[in-house]
Amino acid sequence: MQSSNAPTTLGTENIGKLLMQYAFPAIVAMTAASLYNITDSIFIGRGVNSMALAGLAITFPLMNLSAAFGSLVGMGASTLLSIRLGQKDYETANTILGNVVTLNILVGVVFTVITLLFLDPILIFFGASPATLPHAHNFMVIIMGGNAITHLYFGLNALLRSSGHPTKAMMATVFSVMINIVLNPFFIFVLKLGIRGSAMATVISQIVVLCWQIHIFNDKDFFIHWQKGIYRIRAKIFKDSFAIGLAPFLMNAASCLIVILINRKLTKYGGDIAVSAYGIVNRVAFLFVMIVIGINQGMQPIAGYNYGAKLQSRVVEVLKKSIFFATIVMVVGTVVIQLFPHVVSSVFSHEQELIDVAANGLRWVFFCYPLVGFQMVSSAFFQSIGKPNKAIILSVTRQVLFLIPLLLILPTYLHVTGVWVSMTISDFISVILTAVLLFSEFRNKSSVS
Repeated sequence: MQSSNAPTTLGTENIGKLLMQYAFPAIVAMTAASLYNITDSIFIGRGVNSMALAGLAITFPLMNLSAAFGSLVGMGASTLLSIRLGQKDYETANTILGNVVTLNILVGVVFTVITLLFLDPILIFFGASPATLPHAHNFMVIIMGGNAITHLYFGLNALLRSSGHPTKAMMATVFSVMINIVLNPFFIFVLKLGIRGSAMATVISQIVVLCWQIHIFNDKDFFIHWQKGIYRIRAKIFKDSFAIGLAPFLMNAASCLIVILINRKLTKYGGDIAVSAYGIVNRVAFLFVMIVIGINQGMQPIAGYNYGAKLQSRVVEVLKKSIFFATIVMVVGTVVIQLFPHVVSSVFSHEQELIDVAANGLRWVFFCYPLVGFQMVSSAFFQSIGKPNKAIILSVTRQVLFLIPLLLILPTYLHVTGVWVSMTISDFISVILTAVLLFSEFRNKSSVS
């Protein structure tokens, strides 16, 4: 009954109430996912040392690449599932569930085998030094060992969300974080397993939650559930899922390229301490970015429905409210960072040199963040009204067209500070481009009327 009333509600209910209803579970899940990464960094930085934290930062590109392949399956299949459920094609929906299991295991295992065969050369290419390579290697061996589990965990969570159970998807993420937070200090401080302990905590937490997800889909009363014959890969599902998942795959792959370049520049001009600092900056920045992503996930179905229904005023209203809330999040983050950069950095480490470098990085990176919320929401808005090309343009230009040239030029003159400044300038130019595209979109009234 709730699902049948939902579309009408999207076109009639108060926009603010709708946005809160749809965005809250997503914000909780995204924040939990960000805390998941932050706790790893805190325990590694304080429980091991700054070189271990640098080693963790070196693994970011490989983690992004793994996530890219995971999104190729999970994001594409979850969108395809939503379409089939809307068509009440439950037979195909069940087949999508089975294919997600098969494809995630297949992609996860192949990626793991190739990565482990060339792990050290890959990490060295990413910027690992003799001091950080052992830490990065020890962490990634265990993470890659559970890579298929990670892909399956995220894939099934995406299907839960698409099948109308955002709260269960949120709970899965929160449970995973809670288990990780308990196991991390136990493995690092009590069992003295170092960075291996952090990796073990991550994999174990995902295994536990995966078992719960499997139990959910084992319920015969659930309209998609485990059945015989759904695991054989169907060519059309394979093709459609990968076609839809190509955009997030390319965005994650671009992020991988950027992080590699950042790590190499930081290693060249600041050494391992600068790379450790980037690990801190990255984790803190993503906390606020993930909250905005949660707002975007709440906005998208509301904007999409009302755009299709030609309710222009409601489209404009949900966009304005989403930008408003995202801007508040980013302003709060910026104020906290600008006032207390050393306090925030010291949460991750007790080494003063690292704290100073990270504090400088945080101040520069957050300099433009009050405007970044506008850019992120606008990009998601174009996606939700069926104009993904503009969304891809905004994402790719920010990460590739603007940031890469800046990273190649500015660090030559400004060294480590040049890396931080490159990110800030790239964000600012992206905001200008976003404003131009958004103004152009609404100037043509026929496009939203």
